[in-house]
Amino acid sequence: MSDQLRPPAAGVIHDIGYRHYDGPRLGRFAITRALTASSLRHAYGLGRSGKSKVMPILLLAVMVVPTAIIVGIENAMQFDKPAVIPADFLFLLQPVIALYLASQAPQLFSRDLRYRSIVLYLARPPRRTDYAFAKLVALVLAQMVLMGLPLFILYVGALLAKYNFVDMSKEFLAGLVAAFLLSILLAALGGLIAAATPRRGFAVAAIIAVLMVSFTAVVTTSAILDRDGNMTSVAARYANLASPFSLVETLQRFILHSGGGWRPTTVQGLVFAGVYVVLVGLLVWGVNGRYAKVARG
Repeated sequence: MSDQLRPPAAGVIHDIGYRHYDGPRLGRFAITRALTASSLRHAYGLGRSGKSKVMPILLLAVMVVPTAIIVGIENAMQFDKPAVIPADFLFLLQPVIALYLASQAPQLFSRDLRYRSIVLYLARPPRRTDYAFAKLVALVLAQMVLMGLPLFILYVGALLAKYNFVDMSKEFLAGLVAAFLLSILLAALGGLIAAATPRRGFAVAAIIAVLMVSFTAVVTTSAILDRDGNMTSVAARYANLASPFSLVETLQRFILHSGGGWRPTTVQGLVFAGVYVVLVGLLVWGVNGRYAKVARG
């Protein structure tokens, strides 16, 4: 009874050293920029464990080492023309690019879903569009590093071999355009697949399967429709719409008239450009819609 009549003890405030922040609030743009920079670093394992650095650095080395060998051979043998055109080099090493996308897209898009840290990112002031935009831009930039570095080495090597400066600059520009178009499309595709599941293994397998199946379908269909191998068949040309790599390769030839092989007509080129724009738009919309669903819980 005496315990019930006893007045409640007074509260005690302990000073544990927290300080009030009176500085500027940078807002959404600064947060998006910081998230983009952080995601770009993570795409190459920077700031993470040594295990996370192995795959991206190894794939980057696979892209760079052959170019260094090619440059050395060109300068030693003094060929009349470069051994490899930059734009064609990208599509020769498309398995390496596909492996990089499959290994790093889940790191950027699936990891936050798996650990539920996405809820913190989608709290205000950042919005789901900011998060999706930052991740997509980071993946585009990461792939530009993967593809742009060997192209730059090829360009410098061609200049050291004293090939025509104007011609080599045009080929280098064409290669960068192809790398940029391919980076955007692959980032949107890989981002949507990776964002669809929090399980990294499923995302890796799905990305590889989509890229392999689409490329195999293009090669098989083209071989059936164009048995002569000169791509005179209109149906065989339009079959290249089924794979991201062949789509971008054809689009790059149409825009800059560069690279070996056949070139699309004006109508065909416009069809490829339209399909590219629509496909990228749908994929980005899908990524944003996925995070809208996550935000709603």
